[in-house]
Parts: sequence; C-alpha cells; structure tokens
Amino acid sequence: MGEAIIREITPNDNLVVAKVIRKVLLEMGVPKVGTAYADKALDNMYEAYNIPKATYFVIEDEGQIVGCSGIAQLDNYEGNVCELQKMYLLAQARGRGLGAKMIKVCLEKAKSYGFEQCYLETMPYMKAAQKLYKKNGFEYIDAPMGNTGHYSCPVWMLKTF
Repeated sequence: MGEAIIREITPNDNLVVAKVIRKVLLEMGVPKVGTAYADKALDNMYEAYNIPKATYFVIEDEGQIVGCSGIAQLDNYEGNVCELQKMYLLAQARGRGLGAKMIKVCLEKAKSYGFEQCYLETMPYMKAAQKLYKKNGFEYIDAPMGNTGHYSCPVWMLKTF
C-alpha cells in the first residue's frame, strides 16, 4: 500500500464522504436518530465546513477516501471551544496509525484557529476510538457541552490546549 494522505475536503468528495460516514455508522450499530447519521450536513460536508474556523479533512489512500474528520466551533456553546466532528475510518484504514495522524492534523488546525479546548462525543462501545482520544490528551467529562443534537451519544470528552 502507498502512503495515505490527509487533505482538506473538496466539493467533489461530498458523495463519497457521506457514504463512508454512513457505512461506518451502520457497521458500528449506531442509532440513526440522535447521531451524525441524521445530520443534514452529511451530504454536503464541503459546504458545511466552508465557514470561518472550520475545516473538514479526508484520508485518501490509493485514490480512495478511507476516512474523514473535522473541527468546528462547538454548536450552541458560549466559549472558545471547538468540536472534533465526524471522525470515521473504514475498516481497511484502521490499525495503520491513520486515526492518530488525523487527530493530530485536526488538533493542529484547531490550535491555529485559536481554540482553547476541543470537545467530542462518542458511543460507549467505541472503545478503540476512546483509547485513541485518551492517548491524544482527551479526558472524560460528566456532562455534554453545548448542544450538538447528538443526544444518542452519551460519552463526552474534552482536551485543553
């Protein structure tokens, strides 16, 4: 396999990114309601992140998008906090260090935007993801921050820069 690259999303990536996210969510058994699966932005990720202080990235491996993630201001929250959003990797991308590289890219972008903290929400059974988040400085918190609309995601984590 060649070297996978992480790059910013383009308008032409929208369809594939939506498919990747939905495939991973279904594979993981995530509810379709109250999670990213139901987000209106899913089919137009380039447009959704084409705003100030937001960036969405894709992992491209041998011409195929195999993963994605982004950062943006935490919805409905007063404060200088971003959210690590919609981080999903297809099965063939897992276990190769690509998740760690993606988090690093996202956190560096968040810092460049001047955010002081990064928040995320996940599912209790996504243990590998939580291990990766902890390894990158995220800590569990007791309650959600802001209001992302993802009421079916009961695990909340926060990293302070």
